[in-house]
Amino acid sequence: MSERTNKINRRDFLGTAAATAAGFMIIKPELVRGTQANSAVRFGILGVGGRGTAVGSGFVEDAGARVTALADFFKDSLDTGKKHFDELLAKKGLPAIDSSELYLGPDAYKKIVESKAVDFILITSPPYFHPLHLETVVAAGKHAYCEKPVAVDVPGAKRVIEIGKKAEGKLSLDVGFQIRMAPPMVELAKRLHDGAIGKIACGLAYYYCNHLDRPEWPNASPDQKKLRDWVWYRDLSGDIIVEQNIHVIDMCNWFLQGHPIKAVGACDRKMRDDTGDCKDNFNLVFTYPGNVQISFGSTQFDKPEFDAAVRLFGPDGSSECHYDWRVSIAGKNKWDAGLGGPAAAGQQFSASGTFSGSLDKADSDHNQAAQGAESALSAMLGRNAAYSGKVLTWDELLKSKETYNPRLDLTKLA
Repeated sequence: MSERTNKINRRDFLGTAAATAAGFMIIKPELVRGTQANSAVRFGILGVGGRGTAVGSGFVEDAGARVTALADFFKDSLDTGKKHFDELLAKKGLPAIDSSELYLGPDAYKKIVESKAVDFILITSPPYFHPLHLETVVAAGKHAYCEKPVAVDVPGAKRVIEIGKKAEGKLSLDVGFQIRMAPPMVELAKRLHDGAIGKIACGLAYYYCNHLDRPEWPNASPDQKKLRDWVWYRDLSGDIIVEQNIHVIDMCNWFLQGHPIKAVGACDRKMRDDTGDCKDNFNLVFTYPGNVQISFGSTQFDKPEFDAAVRLFGPDGSSECHYDWRVSIAGKNKWDAGLGGPAAAGQQFSASGTFSGSLDKADSDHNQAAQGAESALSAMLGRNAAYSGKVLTWDELLKSKETYNPRLDLTKLA
């Protein structure tokens, strides 16, 4: 923990630095090469967009890793990514990315995993492709850090669980739930699990966000625009509850030590005017084991102030957990992480500080495939229940054979 004078903001917390907290768990050099190597762990980025650039930069700046290869469907993304990382590497006194380690087009994912210049792959392609890309990385014997969600449909999530089984005991496989590495959240989870508020009775979770803007892409075809603007389309992203809101749903699973057993709710698209088909608001009730009900809400359209949080209530108190400010417990066992309120300053923990001890957990038994799939399925439970407007149980969800398909011919788009 450390203090700083300015209020920590969401971009700091969820961007390069905090996202990389999970990256500290990826792998030690000696576990990659069998010795205490002097060189940095080398990684390749599969999907060099905004997220790939942000998290990849965090690995370089905060985790001491070296990016050595890039892969993307679009040449402009690849060129922009190389320029950015070459400049970042130069500041670290590291060599630029070799031009032979740039992989372009629909088969780029197959080529980067075969590179002898990488120890692990950061997968930040559109979520629809995550099961395929993760499977390819693991099959090639490479360690993986896969952004959330691991899949956009139930068959995809089940596929990831099987991929995880193949990696078990052989490869490190992380999923991008960086909040589970943030020190205040870790401490809160420990206290909740130790009974700080007693037996949890109910809760509230929400993710209120503004619209995600995308460039115009004036010379792109409709299919190219769809692929570039994947976050607007449910068959590529899984919709906002699966692609973005999954973070607070994962937090509920973590704090409650399980997944919801049913959900009911509604969703709509009232305010968005982009070309996609994602909803702009969800409102649900998730029921967890023990009849613990969590009220859930989310938005993704212009103007609303950002806030993402989980609140839980028990006989001995309540907990409050926001992304970028208060993390605390009120009641019998009062505790506060010292992050202040939304208008406060000072006494914040440093998102870019040293997370000591995390790297010690990085070994070949570190496998988050099942956890990542469980959280993705939990978000899908809410999504599918809201789509139908009917109660949906976990067991009913798992029977789903519906597959999402963007119907894009990548060979024609290349």
